[in-house]
Amino acid sequence: METEFTPWASLGGGMLIGASAVLLMATNGRIAGISGLTSRIFARATGSEARGVSALFVLGLLLAAPLWLLVSGSWPTQWVPSSPVLMALAGLLVGFGATYGNGCTSGHGVCGISRGSGRSIVATATFMATGFVTVLVIRHLIGA
Repeated sequence: METEFTPWASLGGGMLIGASAVLLMATNGRIAGISGLTSRIFARATGSEARGVSALFVLGLLLAAPLWLLVSGSWPTQWVPSSPVLMALAGLLVGFGATYGNGCTSGHGVCGISRGSGRSIVATATFMATGFVTVLVIRHLIGA
């Protein structure tokens, strides 16, 4: 599978992600880690204001693709594996990793590194190294 090289769209998307993380931190003092925001929506001990802010942030993520459709006239192109077993396994691994690593890639990679968190730097280096090894094995050794 060939991937498309889109430096300007990627730069724009990265700037929007960074701006939303800064805006959430500046206005609510919350880190824009998606696993933390999502867990706050469903936690019993969460106050209604924190739950509302978290729900609005996650809703904004869910509405991004339909908004893209309105702006561009076509759905964003994305490829995902068609194997339900592979998707379920990937979801479980991501959930385990976010729980075990005390946060997800967005919380550690976007927000943690920008705050100079040593734990986030180590976590993000681990995410990246695991991704590099996975691509090496899947694409180049197995040939899938």
